[in-house]
Amino acid sequence: MRSTHSGYTRLSKVHKFSAAGLGAAGAAAVAFAVVSGGPAAADVQSVGVKPVAFDAKSFSADSDRGEQAKQADEAAAQAQAQVQQKADRAEADKARAGEQAASRSTERQPVKAAAPAPKTYADNLDGWINEALDVMRAKGIPGSYDGIKRNILRESTGNPQAINDWDVNAVNGVPSKGLLQIIDPTFKAFHVDGTSWDIYDPVANIVASCNYAAKTYGSMDNVNSAY
Repeated sequence: MRSTHSGYTRLSKVHKFSAAGLGAAGAAAVAFAVVSGGPAAADVQSVGVKPVAFDAKSFSADSDRGEQAKQADEAAAQAQAQVQQKADRAEADKARAGEQAASRSTERQPVKAAAPAPKTYADNLDGWINEALDVMRAKGIPGSYDGIKRNILRESTGNPQAINDWDVNAVNGVPSKGLLQIIDPTFKAFHVDGTSWDIYDPVANIVASCNYAAKTYGSMDNVNSAY
């Protein structure tokens, strides 16, 4: 711009800044102009930035692709969760099946019968004979309750400590001893395993005597006198 004062012309510099505006995409253009004046001269210089156009169609397409990717990720996550749930259920079903099989196996196991209590016998003549008969049956030695008792009463009257110190055996130094009055050599020769080696033991004495009678007379039942 030129201004006039007192018949002469005075030059002044004016800087003008103008904003060309901002586009929808945020682009800007700025123009800078310098005007220097003379009586008939003016030069203008300007620098400009071209606005960037906003492509709504491209932006929409990018948004759609982003939404599709998001949906795809969510679908994949759901599918993975379903697969994991199925695997967990299968594992739980397998564990339950194993527990049920173990339970059925335990239920099917036969219950072991308790071992029978050892048989007991009275500590008297009746009990001694019955115990001796059980041993004899196990060893295959013949004899009956009546046949054994009859010979015991005749030989010792039922006294397990009886000893004969007057017959021929006693004279020879081997007296008859015990319930069935057996001598030591015979007792040792016909002793039965599982019984005592004490000749005065009632059961051992009966079993050894019956074993000897079985070999000699067929059975103690066949003995009716000294043997």
